[in-house]
Amino acid sequence: MFERVGKVMRARPTEIIERVVKKIAPGRAPSFREAHVIKALIVIDDLGCIGRARLSKILNLTEGETRTLLKHLKNENLISTSKRGARLTKKGENLLKDLRQRIGDYVSVPRSSLTVGPSNVAILLKDAASAIRYGLEQFYEALKVGAMGATTLVFTRGELRIPGTGERVVEFDKEACEKLIEIFKPKEGDVIVICSGDDRETAELGVLSIAFQILKYISSEGRPSSG
Repeated sequence: MFERVGKVMRARPTEIIERVVKKIAPGRAPSFREAHVIKALIVIDDLGCIGRARLSKILNLTEGETRTLLKHLKNENLISTSKRGARLTKKGENLLKDLRQRIGDYVSVPRSSLTVGPSNVAILLKDAASAIRYGLEQFYEALKVGAMGATTLVFTRGELRIPGTGERVVEFDKEACEKLIEIFKPKEGDVIVICSGDDRETAELGVLSIAFQILKYISSEGRPSSG
């Protein structure tokens, strides 16, 4: 659950994110998920500083839910707040840097035989093939957050393949296969997940939820972060 840095033991990124979504006072549990935390960190980093109202729209949360999320992020010293808005602290920047060692950018992709809905978002997870069995876990994780499903692909032996069967994606959808390779430029052992939803926001939430669960599995295996 912890990784050693010199002589100091520090919590893994997934552990810190789980603390953010936990209830910290009597009352209802937070309505946001780990995916909201990851997206919030990415958005704050990209914009440098952002107000609560704008962030709530981007995350598709109410202002009250966003206020709670920001409070939890601040309690973990991941952000600082001012009248201008929220910005990442050094700890927040380092956490996001750790996440980005595994998680690539997520982008919209067109409908294809690999998608199951009208809006589709794909993400690259670096050196994550060992966490994938048949892709069913990722499909059901997408359903949990209201998405329509997900397709998981593994880059192995120089090609994108269906996990479990090893079927080459290029054999049944050459155009989609070539597009994904062009976008992500995967390396051996990388994973690409495509999540589908009724809208981009839901597809994004699904793909980030899946990314978190894969990272959590890798962390639980005690594997060091790649750098």
